[in-house]
Amino acid sequence: MSSSRSRIRPFFRSLLALPLIALALGAAHATASNADDFPRKPVHIIVPVSAGGSADKLTRILADQLSVLWKQSVVVENIPGASGVLGAARVAKAQADGYTLLQQGESLTLNSLMQPRLPYDADRAFTPIIKAVVNPQVLVVNPATGIHDLREYLARASARPESISLGLPTNGGIAHVAHEILTQATGAKVNYIPYPGGAPAALDVLAGHTDATLITLAAVTEYVRAGKLRALAVTTPYRSQTLPLVPTVAEAGGPANYAVESWQGYFAPAGTPPAIVDRINRDMQTVLQSREVRAQLENLGYRINGGSPGELAKGLQQERPLYAKAIQTAGMQLR
Repeated sequence: MSSSRSRIRPFFRSLLALPLIALALGAAHATASNADDFPRKPVHIIVPVSAGGSADKLTRILADQLSVLWKQSVVVENIPGASGVLGAARVAKAQADGYTLLQQGESLTLNSLMQPRLPYDADRAFTPIIKAVVNPQVLVVNPATGIHDLREYLARASARPESISLGLPTNGGIAHVAHEILTQATGAKVNYIPYPGGAPAALDVLAGHTDATLITLAAVTEYVRAGKLRALAVTTPYRSQTLPLVPTVAEAGGPANYAVESWQGYFAPAGTPPAIVDRINRDMQTVLQSREVRAQLENLGYRINGGSPGELAKGLQQERPLYAKAIQTAGMQLR
């Protein structure tokens, strides 16, 4: 009798386990189904800087094409402030369902290094989706300054410290890091003026309210071509195909080993189902590789990157020690 009972008990335990297995399989099927018919309502992409800058232009180009592909509205929301922290915090608190996304680049890492008391854990609050594009930063001046090249810029900033006013698209952002590395190596010193994004920083240089800005090339390409701004140098070790006559910092008389490259990507709140993350990644890849979008972005100065969520996650891990060293070496502080 006891042996019969021992055989029966495993049998009943297996019966009890069947609903749990079915539930797990059903959940997996539901997630896959949700990804297949994603999105079923409007998707919101948070851009944590002011409208009109390079990040905003990129996101609106992608949003227009994604709305066609998805047959749903893709709404771009600009939430500037605190060097991008306010917009990132909004996404960190959003439901992890793929319907609220964050546009972000190296500022995600820089903010975590420069601002220890963030309202979110930068390493755990977001799920990487895609590193969409890379591009140079470019140092531009208002032609009325009379500065014609990088050597003149550095000479004036060294001989007359803080006589040049430089608008920072974000305080503590990649432009801040890039310029600090340059000035620490050359002894030049400028008057930093922080802005809530690239657009207002560029507009004030255009209007003559500030002398210069170091900014994503895509944000000012049209102004440089029109002669409204003078480009002195790009921060990458290679010239941009968009503005091939603009030299690199090293070519223009700056440090020989100088190299800073910016990027823009997209993230979802942590916990977003992998199937939905993969769906968004796949559709963004499709849009980025389309002839129309590629032409638009390359004309602005971007280089298409793409890649998987895992590749973006790996890139984040690699850039953190590099920027941490640069910030420490330059003695940077948020002003």
